[in-house]
Amino acid sequence: MELIDTSIVNVALSHLSGNLGATLADTSWVITAYAIANIIVIPITSYLATRLGRRRYFIGSVVLFTLASAFCGTATNIWVLVAFRFVQGLGGGALLSTSQAIVFEAFPPAKRGIAAALFGIGVFTGPTIGPTLGGYILDVTSWHWIFLVNVPIGIIVAIASFLLVPEPAAAATPARTQMDWLGLGLLVLGVGSLQVVLERGQEEDWFETPYILQLSVAAALGLVGFVWWELRTAQPIVNLRVLKSRSLAVAAVLTFVTGLGLFTSVYLTPVFAQRLLHFPVLDTGLLLVPGAVAAIIVLLLTARALQRGVPVPLIVGLGFLLFVTFSWRMSLLTGAAGTHDFYLPLILRGVGIALLTVPLTALAVSGLPVQDIAQGAALNNMMRQLGGSFGIALVNTYLATQFAVHRQALVTHLTAGDLAVAERLNGTTQLVAARLGEAPVNAVQRAYQLLDGRVNLQAGIQSYNDAFLLVGGCFLAAMPLLLLVLRTPRPAPSSVPLSDH
Repeated sequence: MELIDTSIVNVALSHLSGNLGATLADTSWVITAYAIANIIVIPITSYLATRLGRRRYFIGSVVLFTLASAFCGTATNIWVLVAFRFVQGLGGGALLSTSQAIVFEAFPPAKRGIAAALFGIGVFTGPTIGPTLGGYILDVTSWHWIFLVNVPIGIIVAIASFLLVPEPAAAATPARTQMDWLGLGLLVLGVGSLQVVLERGQEEDWFETPYILQLSVAAALGLVGFVWWELRTAQPIVNLRVLKSRSLAVAAVLTFVTGLGLFTSVYLTPVFAQRLLHFPVLDTGLLLVPGAVAAIIVLLLTARALQRGVPVPLIVGLGFLLFVTFSWRMSLLTGAAGTHDFYLPLILRGVGIALLTVPLTALAVSGLPVQDIAQGAALNNMMRQLGGSFGIALVNTYLATQFAVHRQALVTHLTAGDLAVAERLNGTTQLVAARLGEAPVNAVQRAYQLLDGRVNLQAGIQSYNDAFLLVGGCFLAAMPLLLLVLRTPRPAPSSVPLSDH
């Protein structure tokens, strides 16, 4: 549910804007606030779970997420909704790493690989089905239920967690550690500012807007100060020293790229299918089903492969290659593409991401002592979230740039003296006049509008083709990092972690 909420609101922005009397720019803060809260709380979940007790922290986060969802669903003002979305993000962001650690401790070593794969099914399908579920809810009821749907599920999970989730013996008594308030403040300043810049930069023309420039400076100062302080203090809120592990450092970069690919592909594919190819919402949602089914099967097979000693770099390398192939195939789609043209690329995407979900987390913690595994997993989670935010900001900027380039290239060839252009305009003018009964002057104007629309459509398709290639290029560029961990020992069954965000 937490991962569904990262993308379910994307399809509802116009509904929220109309119902709450807000501009689309103001309404988009509903998405931004949730992302900021997520990215702030994820790296400190290990600290808070240790300080409060993991079971208490998990149940408290479920309750906070559920209550905030209820208040979001009953909000009557856009800024009230934004405020409770932030609170919802604080509760939701804590659920991933904490539930991961709980299930890891609840299963015996021999079964942790399968548990990781089962956990990974939810991780993979959550952001994938979010927009489709949101579109379905909007079709059958109001936008309020995009948030209220969490409430009954949250109540059931809170009760079940209270009755069934054990507190590990080592965590039964919360640790009495001193709160690193300066570290927390620098983290909130740096990561929060960076997230706003990534989420809002494209819409605000990046550094041409004063507050984006100011937040960029704040992000740089906050993050540099955070790293400096956390490496000096005796009780850091985020133990950055774990990044001395080569396996964790490499896995963090690869996880960043994986997050970039996961979230940008979920973002680009539906928009490409609906906005440019005019697929219905339901058909767009069904495009992802075969890939999701294939991913579930491969997740289980990947867990078995890890248990049998297949090297992690080999599995990760295959996953990266499949995602590169997906990106290449998507870059070849044209305006005549049908639903059948999407199935094979999206299956390749699903299998590729499934091959990365469990092994990258295993790689991240393979060189860490037991007491640092939770912190390593939390940092890995944060890198995936940052990768997604950076990726969407990157492709949005790239789409706008490439659209202008392709449109200019197309318009350059449309001259009045071009025989093909003249014939096209003449034929379109006659067709408009005959079918719509337009006067000759109006028919000519309408023909030019249709030609302009065709140019925009073609430029849009080419820019999305380029965006898919860009994402695939990021995966290809990251693959040499696997050479640094070719000799990484396979993690013992007792340390094979669960899938991260």
